[in-house]
Amino acid sequence: MIDRVRGTIRRRILVNYRVAPEVIERLLPTGFRPKLVGGYAMAGVCLIRLEGQRPSWFPRVVGVSSENVAHRIAVIRRETGTERESVYIPRRDSASRLQHWLGGRAFPGELGSATFAAHDDGDSIVISMRAADGLQVEFRARDGDSLPRGSVFASLDDASRFFRAGSLGYSATRRSTRLDAVYLDAVDWQVSALDVELARSTYFDDRARFPIGSVEFDSALIMRNIEHEWRRSKPLRISA
Repeated sequence: MIDRVRGTIRRRILVNYRVAPEVIERLLPTGFRPKLVGGYAMAGVCLIRLEGQRPSWFPRVVGVSSENVAHRIAVIRRETGTERESVYIPRRDSASRLQHWLGGRAFPGELGSATFAAHDDGDSIVISMRAADGLQVEFRARDGDSLPRGSVFASLDDASRFFRAGSLGYSATRRSTRLDAVYLDAVDWQVSALDVELARSTYFDDRARFPIGSVEFDSALIMRNIEHEWRRSKPLRISA
């Protein structure tokens, strides 16, 4: 079993949606509630390019690089009498066959298989993803100076603090009574805004899950060139 994985986050995009809290509550495991901002729950898509990923004791030269996507919901969980901010991740997908095989076995976090097309020239970004089960993500954006008008976040700093508090992620697994847990330790946490031309995930297009009017794009943030470490955390037993 692997307890720590380190590498470089070459690019991490957080595509954020504001959602009616009562809609998000139906999607959460027992013991979680949505973390609200401006009266909304926050859900989204994390598009992340990882490089040099390897167990902490391995040299960087053997590291794996891959495009990945996670669908995520900002949550609060009551834990031993206190409340802790975290993220619930209903699904993860990766272009890496190795990471797909290792996820949930050698290291927490089961991963679906997906194909990606990504263009990133440091100014404009175009990413498309199609998972093996048909789920699709499309994203086009350029570097921006500020959050969109109408965002629930008062400033870029407010958005940065909100998402940094969710460094502990609980991921759904095939076993309905268990969530895998991983903590992201980022050496340098710096986010910038993106001007978004297109942001679409068929996960959020599902009207059985998100009725019309219950979900709306809010903003997108980007991090680049972040040295980091993923740390195994204690899995969580939940009610079926």
